[in-house]
Amino acid sequence: MSYYEHIIFEDDLLGDNLTELGSGDIGADLEAPCIREDNQELRKILLPTLYAVIFTLGLVGNGLVVVVMGCQRRSRTMTDRYRLHLSVADLLFVLSLPFWAVDASAGWVFGRFMCVLVHMVYTVNLYGSVLLLAFISLDRYLAVVHATSSQATRRLLAERVVYVGAWLPAALLTAPDLAFASAEAGGGGAGVTRVVCQRIYPAEAALAWMAAFRAQHVLVGFVLPGLVILVCYCIIIATLSRGSKGAQKRRALRTTVALVACFFACWLPYCAGIVVDTLVQLGVARLGCALEHALDTWIYVTEALAYFHCCLNPILYAFLGVKFKKSARRALTASRGSSLKILSKKKGGMSSVSTESESSSFQSS
Repeated sequence: MSYYEHIIFEDDLLGDNLTELGSGDIGADLEAPCIREDNQELRKILLPTLYAVIFTLGLVGNGLVVVVMGCQRRSRTMTDRYRLHLSVADLLFVLSLPFWAVDASAGWVFGRFMCVLVHMVYTVNLYGSVLLLAFISLDRYLAVVHATSSQATRRLLAERVVYVGAWLPAALLTAPDLAFASAEAGGGGAGVTRVVCQRIYPAEAALAWMAAFRAQHVLVGFVLPGLVILVCYCIIIATLSRGSKGAQKRRALRTTVALVACFFACWLPYCAGIVVDTLVQLGVARLGCALEHALDTWIYVTEALAYFHCCLNPILYAFLGVKFKKSARRALTASRGSSLKILSKKKGGMSSVSTESESSSFQSS
């Protein structure tokens, strides 16, 4: 079972006939005649399969990005720094997916501490990633529109401000997870009791908490960074249409635009779903029972598929990043050279000069 904004009330945990809602809020539709039941086959079969695929691709791909970026410290560009941050965030995210795969098939068995921790990892990844994409857009804007006078500003943003502007807000936004996330025994449908890892809000103010944090999700996670991204890229496109159109500049821009577009293509369907679902929970919008069931399925599937965004960064590097592929080959060559150096030292230490020369040529390339 997935875990973000699937909110249940304290009072619901006391009932014997608690019904799990795929991605809707349990108990939030108390006056509605439609009973929104969990899709057992979807939860127990599809979600663990998707999580396993995402975990494998994300771990291998983002791990390669981190290794390659780590091996080219001195030749790393400003955009490379941001992409390294993205890959680290995505690595942390995919490491949480095995927990959710087990939860989807058998319920939460890892205790309250891990429940809170995994919720926090998700929150940091979500907000950190989209804020980093806004920083990448701003960096591209400075590099293209103010190419001759922005090096100091870009360096300051990439080396200092990114921690205050992206990681710190993402960390602060985990406060609701610390306050409300918990693992409690609830209903699993058909009279089966299972432990759920959810944000559990006090019943008297549950709808208010739900609306507030979903609004935070959409505004901070999408609308505000989206405005920065939209403005920056509109100005960049206008500038490039008038100025020089070098191949290297177009390639860098195309890669960054692809990263941003793929992120929003992954997350926007889910966000649209939770906006509609929130309006239904608050009574602002009314849907028929069939549409409510379809909405639950839509949110369930789009939330799971949205996690594929953590696999897209290394894929985009492989297909669009010529420099990255060259750097990967150099990193593997340097790693093999380091291994040979260690073996040579054990045999007599006679290859230190040649290995040092190889390292120097790698750093200067």
